[in-house]
Amino acid sequence: MKKTYNLGIVGYGGMGKWHHLNMDRIDRVNPVAVCDIAKSARDRAESYGLKTYDNINKILKDDSIDIIVIATPNHFHCPYAIKAMQAGKHVITEKPITTSSANLQKMIDASVLYDRKLSVHQNRRWDKDYLTIKKIVDDKMIGDVFTVSSRVMGSRGIPGDWRAKKAFGGGMMLDWGVHLIDQALHMFNSPVREVYVRMQHVHYSEVDDGFSLVLTFENGVVYTIDVFTSCYINLPRWHVCGYEGTAVINDWSCDGKIVNIQKGKENEDATPIEAGAGLTKTMAPRTDKSTVEHSLPHIECDEWVEYYGNYVNAIEGKEELLVQPSEAMRVMRVMEAAFKSEKQNRSINVNI
Repeated sequence: MKKTYNLGIVGYGGMGKWHHLNMDRIDRVNPVAVCDIAKSARDRAESYGLKTYDNINKILKDDSIDIIVIATPNHFHCPYAIKAMQAGKHVITEKPITTSSANLQKMIDASVLYDRKLSVHQNRRWDKDYLTIKKIVDDKMIGDVFTVSSRVMGSRGIPGDWRAKKAFGGGMMLDWGVHLIDQALHMFNSPVREVYVRMQHVHYSEVDDGFSLVLTFENGVVYTIDVFTSCYINLPRWHVCGYEGTAVINDWSCDGKIVNIQKGKENEDATPIEAGAGLTKTMAPRTDKSTVEHSLPHIECDEWVEYYGNYVNAIEGKEELLVQPSEAMRVMRVMEAAFKSEKQNRSINVNI
């Protein structure tokens, strides 16, 4: 008979509650307890029949708990994860896994020392828009890709309160950036050689409330990530160019298309168009006779259910973790290079 793993959640805010309320879709993982310093959060958890604790040390003494999910402000991830593994618990952290590569190495060392599974909830590897773009890239539907633009844009500023505090690991690089960088590294099997960023401080001086990040991969792909929180007209979520076409996804609904060049029509002459105060052939649009439009590929996506199933199988030695600490380390090193780029106002050469 297969074992059911009891889950304890540390931090019962938005994401902590999200893990709990979506767990009915997960086989063999049973939420049983919550730890939060706020009485209102504990009251909510108790209304669902969960045990509650007001201190990390108390929930770690609960021998019925096998897995701890850490969904606290970012600066608590490292010390809480190490304590949990020391107490014999397997650990999943919300993203980012921690706030520095030095902290992450301490967590990795603890996972080895105490023989516990450590992973980070990079759930956006299962986003339908990302999986659609990844299939287009992997299957060379637009030929070999040379540039990718990945964007998340909004107009609501930094969410919540602690995310605006540097000491808590706030800012958009550590919020959305960690997801989009993970997607970039997961999409291409190639080292990053150069990192350049410009950060925005539109309404927040202590942390970034937006940024433009350019990653140059060893395979030549230039991958741009834009995260804006003071933007009232959004650009497409994805815009990807290959040697044989272009793919666009406009929004989370996966509205978009692929446009390919017709074979043999690559060098079709263009009729000049008026552009401002002059004429241009370079920017003239292609004719319908030289391109063909396709729908985006259909993706069957079971969202993040696979993440927990894999995590349980990894505990039992049946599979390797889908989201490895070593992958989180690559993301962390890219983010640290980005902060260095911002501070020094230059591109940073890396081997990540």
